[in-house]
Amino acid sequence: MTNRQSELETLRADLKARLSRFKAHQHREDGALEKDFEEQAVQTQNDEVVDSLESETRSELAQIEHALERIRQGVGDECEYCGEEIDPRRLQVLPYTTVCVDCADG
Repeated sequence: MTNRQSELETLRADLKARLSRFKAHQHREDGALEKDFEEQAVQTQNDEVVDSLESETRSELAQIEHALERIRQGVGDECEYCGEEIDPRRLQVLPYTTVCVDCADG
């Protein structure tokens, strides 16, 4: 297993744990809404933030799954658009990227 693959596996596990916490929050596993209206308003705002974070997390998780599949196929270091090698420095910063900087900017 490559360092990048190992890093992606760790990121995937972290994101899945985060999604589990979001789900627990959404199902009010820590208790029902407060009876006070102002507290309910704060909790509702928090729910919206959690929903947004969950959406971002699911998107990042999908990117990680896609990158891991490309690694398993032996093409993880190649840009999926132009086929050129992705700069290792880019992969270090964005380990789940599947495109080179030129294609990402284009």
